Amino acid sequence: MQLITSKDNAIIKHIRKLQDKKYRDQNNCYIIEGIKLLEEAINEEAQIEKIIICEESTKTADISKNLMYEIAKYDCIYVTQKIFKLLTQVMNPQGIMAIIKRNKERPSIKYDEDVIVALDDLQDPGNLGTILRTIDSVGLKQLIVSKGTADVYNPKVVRSSMGAIFRVQVIEVENLKETIETIKKANYELLITSLQTENSIYDIHYDKKLIVIGNEANGVSNEIQKMADKKIKIPMLGKTESLNASVATGIILYEYVRQKLKK
Repeated sequence: MQLITSKDNAIIKHIRKLQDKKYRDQNNCYIIEGIKLLEEAINEEAQIEKIIICEESTKTADISKNLMYEIAKYDCIYVTQKIFKLLTQVMNPQGIMAIIKRNKERPSIKYDEDVIVALDDLQDPGNLGTILRTIDSVGLKQLIVSKGTADVYNPKVVRSSMGAIFRVQVIEVENLKETIETIKKANYELLITSLQTENSIYDIHYDKKLIVIGNEANGVSNEIQKMADKKIKIPMLGKTESLNASVATGIILYEYVRQKLKK
């Protein structure tokens, strides 16, 4: 068993640098942490490059024997509790993390789903991770993000996705406007949320719809608003005028689910 005790070890330095987006992009990999995410990665056959285990965690019952058997099939290193604390970004770590290789090939947009969701410069990593998880929960397999959207491999996004990151293809596009034009040519109707409309999300039939969710502070950009086929709003009975981006996405997508189940 290889036990690393020094923070100057090359592997430890590499893992710490993966907290930086530029370094993640250069090395085409990212970090996952926790028992649940590692189990998801194994089950979804993610490209696990290396597993890092805190020596202390092997003395507790947190990591099951079955998981330890699975872990043994991969390249593993053990570190002291002191070193693991330098690596973790979690308040109460479970003592296990892994380096995951990203697919080098950029995925292409698939036009066989009822709904496509796109994000227009969404900034909050927690919102992005939650939206990924919601998309996964309704059975959709892709998410389009503008170049100005938060990095999908940010550790907070990865944790918030709860494993959805392994099942939902995230397609980052250089020019969201041009991408929307291409999707519309495939007979998708562009929907954006707006307070300046009487159309409710419950008035829409969710078949071949492209839904764009905007930036938390500024909403959907003006140039994309002008492209909208329909503007929709979530009816609210209280005094609040707007909702968190991930909450709004969830409400809209579960109206899609309701309609699908009703069929």
